[in-house]
Amino acid sequence: MGGERMAPPPLLQPPGGTAAGSEGRGPNPFTAGNPPRVGGPMPKNSMWMAYGIRRVLIGLAAFLGARWLSRPMLRLSNAASALSQNIDKGGKPPVIDETLGTVEVRNAAQVFNQMSQRLKEQFDARGLHMAAVSHDLRTPLTRLRMRVAQWPEGPAQQAAINDIREMDEMIGDTLAVLREQHEGSEARSIDLVALLQALVDDLADQGLPVELLQPPADMPVRVRARTAALRRVIGNLVGNAVRHGGGATLTVHALPEGVVLHIDDSGPGIPEAQLEQALEPWVRLSQDAAPPAHAMAGELPARTAGYGLGLAIARDLAERDGCRLSLHNRPEGGLRAQLVMPLAG
Repeated sequence: MGGERMAPPPLLQPPGGTAAGSEGRGPNPFTAGNPPRVGGPMPKNSMWMAYGIRRVLIGLAAFLGARWLSRPMLRLSNAASALSQNIDKGGKPPVIDETLGTVEVRNAAQVFNQMSQRLKEQFDARGLHMAAVSHDLRTPLTRLRMRVAQWPEGPAQQAAINDIREMDEMIGDTLAVLREQHEGSEARSIDLVALLQALVDDLADQGLPVELLQPPADMPVRVRARTAALRRVIGNLVGNAVRHGGGATLTVHALPEGVVLHIDDSGPGIPEAQLEQALEPWVRLSQDAAPPAHAMAGELPARTAGYGLGLAIARDLAERDGCRLSLHNRPEGGLRAQLVMPLAG
């Protein structure tokens, strides 16, 4: 028994058998129904299609990711744009949701909301201060008017009375504009010709050379603006033309984008390089012109009187109502103030 040898195990044949011993055997269950493997590279059409699909998917993912990342910046940009418009018109500042986005985005939203609220408070405080000062000025003006009334009648008394009346009207216009801004009243439809005619009649009663050329009957003359602000703008422009140009001629034109008001004078005009500068605050365009005949000793020439705020205030009020103010030198001489106003819908 010890010398017996164990028979070797039978050799395992592949499931499909060999080519020689495959006769008489059934199909291989492991390979039946499967196509034979074909070697070689992928066809070019399939390869380019795969690359194209990958690029489309990568581009789509990049686009969606960029939109997701830029969405907080878009919200901040829209809120910043609305902030400037709402503060100018006396509205409430916009508020950004402080719960959306990453930590940095939430912090930026919180800082923006705090900044907008502080700006609103500062603008309100400034308007309240201006309104209080303007209101308190009427008391000394009333006393001054009573003292001037006791002067002997003459040109000096009449000139002082006219100056006091003009100051009182400016204070009234300022209070009206501040009241509209504080109340947040909306612009309304205004009959421009009626407003201009009333303004011209008031100035003509004071002996000032102001003229309104009536527009054609079929011309649309209703504009959209705040009444007090528009009257203040036109009053400043007309007063500027009377003081520095010797008179004012008002003409109304119609354009596709709105109604255009031209206020022309016959003065020396403004150098081309200083036209835009004249609309800036605290700018006085000094001219070497002799003072008027009625000027008292020490009085500034007519071209340098004031503090250079009239045109700046007029442009600021005009832009708040969607109007555009610009200055141009007339070819025939003199200065033209052009005010473009939106049509009333």
